[in-house]
Amino acid sequence: MYRICVRRHFDAAHGLRGYAGKCEALHGHRWEVVVCVESETLNEIGIAFDFTVLKRELDAVLARFDHRNLNETPPFDQINPSSENIARTIFHALKERLPHVGLKYVEAWESPDAWATYSES
Repeated sequence: MYRICVRRHFDAAHGLRGYAGKCEALHGHRWEVVVCVESETLNEIGIAFDFTVLKRELDAVLARFDHRNLNETPPFDQINPSSENIARTIFHALKERLPHVGLKYVEAWESPDAWATYSES
């Protein structure tokens, strides 16, 4: 099994509604997002999935969050913009854009030592 992964970032602010602590206040992060897809096979030139395509599709998903207040940006105007919800939202957006790709997981890093991972397996 091959895993092809890319990492991109976006800058955005958020506040965790209902959180009893300083993270309830509006604050910003440089969010790092890691996406991995899987393939059991390689194509005729030895590639499981094109890094360029994966980066392009991830960039398209992240563009709507970049330099935004996530609390005012759908779907986070309705759900808490936690790392967990961000990872799940990005996963489902990529799954729609890449329906025939074996999307394995999405990681949403809010700092160098704190992240959430979402997968469906």
